[in-house]
Amino acid sequence: MARVVLENLTKRYPERSGPGVPAVRGINLTIEDREFMVLVGPSGCGKSTTLRMIAGLEAISEGTISIDGRVVNEVLPKDRDIAMVFQNYALYPHMSVYDNLAFGLKMRGMPRAEIDGRVRAAAAMLSLDPLLDRRPKALSGGQRQRVALGRAIVRQPKVFLFDEPLSNLDAKMRASTRTELAKLHARLGATMIYVTHDQVEAMTMGDRICVMKDGAIMQVAEPLTLYNEPANLFVAGFIGSPPMNLFAGTVRPEEGRLWFVESNPAGSPLRLALPAELARRVEQRLDQPITLGLRPEHIQDRPIAMGVDPVRTAECLVEISEPMGAETYLHLATGATTFIARIPPTSRYEPGDRVEVTFDVDRAHLFDPATGDVLR
Repeated sequence: MARVVLENLTKRYPERSGPGVPAVRGINLTIEDREFMVLVGPSGCGKSTTLRMIAGLEAISEGTISIDGRVVNEVLPKDRDIAMVFQNYALYPHMSVYDNLAFGLKMRGMPRAEIDGRVRAAAAMLSLDPLLDRRPKALSGGQRQRVALGRAIVRQPKVFLFDEPLSNLDAKMRASTRTELAKLHARLGATMIYVTHDQVEAMTMGDRICVMKDGAIMQVAEPLTLYNEPANLFVAGFIGSPPMNLFAGTVRPEEGRLWFVESNPAGSPLRLALPAELARRVEQRLDQPITLGLRPEHIQDRPIAMGVDPVRTAECLVEISEPMGAETYLHLATGATTFIARIPPTSRYEPGDRVEVTFDVDRAHLFDPATGDVLR
């Protein structure tokens, strides 16, 4: 397999006057040999454009792409030794599953016996054996996706590229196919680059995740590192379901310690005493704007929070309670901020209730709202 290196990769689309519209802005990224790298971000962030440049389907404005130590900027897509799986499957409707799997190999002039061996091996791997004589119209969405995957597998490429391949599947099929893709990666030991806008897909599948926004890389890290140590406000708000709660405020010295005080002109602000480590990070930023972030699971209703410190609690208004079975998402309001607490299913509240909640401030993150960067 292969190591893929992107250096100062830039893509600009031309416009009638001016330097062009930037879609990818000088990104640097290394995908290691046999790694499953996920590019994730909102629509328009440049992730699919980046993938298409790696595939050779988009011209590069600046920078280089190397595959297995070879710069491929001017190499035709068919000669890059990559295989791509598209969102719309791109199957030939008049061909059987067998012929769809074999077509690319036939076009390369491969011996018939080797083609048959590769096709049947891929079909067995993806449980397509009973479907080899069917045409795509006789297949379900999940089966078509497996055929598209099989067509890539028979190529035995250096790099697999996936452009939102699960977007057309229903929720249940998407979840099961995610699992199958992860198993497939473990079985093949292949280098895979996967594009999605779904952060759940990214968290469950990737060895590492590259979070993108506006054509730039926000952070590259392992899934749990992104979740527990976001580098900036964008990553904190994008990764996680529900996302991290963000509170705008300032830090003030009171009673011999530092407090986070929410900006709340409408009423009583949320006030939380900061632990020593967080206080150290902001002791030079007193009375300056600060954003405090906490994951929903780090906010609990007081009855089940044992050993509660009163300087970490606040009374909040229940707006919505969402029972999820194993847990409940409690939508709360301080007066200035609406946020979510992830609480046990045994806790029951109705809209309009007042509830005391405990904030595990030891797990909080502090951000500079001007730059968006986390304060360290």
